[in-house]
Amino acid sequence: MSTQVEVATDSGGVEAVRERLRREGALARPLRHVFTLLTRQPHSLSELVRICRTPRRTVEELIRLAGEDVEHGPDGYRLRDSVHELYRQHVRLDVPEPARTDEEVERLLRDFVATGPAPCAALDHVTATPGTALRRAAWLRDNYDLSRAHLLLLGDHDLTSLASCLLVPELRVTVVDLDERILAHIDGIAAEYRLPVHTVHADLRFGLPPALVDGFELVFSDPPYTPEGIGLFTARAAEAMADGNSRLLLAYGFSPRTPALGHKVQQELLRLGMVFESIVSGFNEYHGAEAIGGTSALYVCQPTGRAHKSTGERQAIYTHGPQSLESGGEPPGPEFLRAIGETLGTEVGELRSPGWQRPLRTAGAVPVFDLRADPGPWLLRTLLACNADRAGFLVPNRHPDITSEHAQNSLLRLVGAKYELRFQRGKPDANHALVVADRNKHGGGVAGHLSHRAHGKIGNIWREALIANSDTPLTKREAREHVEALVADSADLGLRLIDLPRHRLDALLHTEAGQ
Repeated sequence: MSTQVEVATDSGGVEAVRERLRREGALARPLRHVFTLLTRQPHSLSELVRICRTPRRTVEELIRLAGEDVEHGPDGYRLRDSVHELYRQHVRLDVPEPARTDEEVERLLRDFVATGPAPCAALDHVTATPGTALRRAAWLRDNYDLSRAHLLLLGDHDLTSLASCLLVPELRVTVVDLDERILAHIDGIAAEYRLPVHTVHADLRFGLPPALVDGFELVFSDPPYTPEGIGLFTARAAEAMADGNSRLLLAYGFSPRTPALGHKVQQELLRLGMVFESIVSGFNEYHGAEAIGGTSALYVCQPTGRAHKSTGERQAIYTHGPQSLESGGEPPGPEFLRAIGETLGTEVGELRSPGWQRPLRTAGAVPVFDLRADPGPWLLRTLLACNADRAGFLVPNRHPDITSEHAQNSLLRLVGAKYELRFQRGKPDANHALVVADRNKHGGGVAGHLSHRAHGKIGNIWREALIANSDTPLTKREAREHVEALVADSADLGLRLIDLPRHRLDALLHTEAGQ
């Protein structure tokens, strides 16, 4: 290279570059690669564009931001020797050595899957292979800047969250799932291996927890393979994605015998304002899913400015079970409602729809909530959301919370500070049961305070509960510090009580401060 060089521009430097990379977030990886190349040898602008696969205007902007740190000579652009170390420290040019090899991660994943919960057909669970979970994690590592990234998984029966954190320890992950078993399993492993995974309970058919809105650059999901399921999960992902640079990674497959179905799903994604940045066929492999050849593609979707961020509430999104598209639950007839009323001792004109995103306030008649399609978690969540003095909850007669004395006592342990429960199995007919809840007149202490305000932020409500129930005067600061010392994961303080996985909800309500 000639010793005669010109400076790319007369201002800028490493701090300007760092700020540009920060704004790019998880998509900064190719931008960092530009500076990796500039430390090695001179490169022309065209070479930088081609090798880093980055638009010319972006490369020009980076060189301009670097200012005097970049020289331009006859052979191209290069970083001045005197600033190499500075850029290595602050622009993270070097990829750190992995904490675990791919083979070790896959071996651990096989054990995690073997000890995890069985697939639930009603939730369209088909387990991906451990190799698939590892492949997903490697894709994230190799295509995105994960040094400060926060990944959201909408559903994680395949334990992709654990694979990602094992492979990239600096990555933060949040998992949202309906299945309490999965959340407890992930929490247990994350605690044992000290992985930065935070789990949240939600049924996406009713909404996304507010704490998760607009906070994520990367969202991954392997949703139900119906147009309705894909549409719902994509819309919830759009709600969760941060403005600006964000990506949705979606697993989806269809049989070559039914291309019309694949076309319908792709149309739904386009309708929701997503553009396909990449489609990698055969990326995901499953133990099952034989109708689609046991594989599905990886869709990498970029949201446009027209991305839809809400679809309202949907229930029929699955291919099996009581909430499949074909199930079409029948509305209750007059005789059925009359039998419910006889059990409650009051007239029942209609059933209330399920859902707990907002407080379920009622006036006048005793409300009865239609939980006939409850896959398991609805009863507890609806009890927490309801603030009626008395309410009825219609569930399947074999609902897991009522089929044994142990199950009933476990539910009472969670809501007893708020409600007294009566379990009327076999009523109004042999296929259903009515759970009758009457307000606990004894107050319930701190746990009761929390349970009656299940939609407030836990940190705020818990602090207020301690102050209201303390035998001695307690300042807000003292109460806040006490709560922060008791909670295992500070991220829980920004959630609502109804967003906590069941096992952590139980632990919170029965800590020293929950009594």
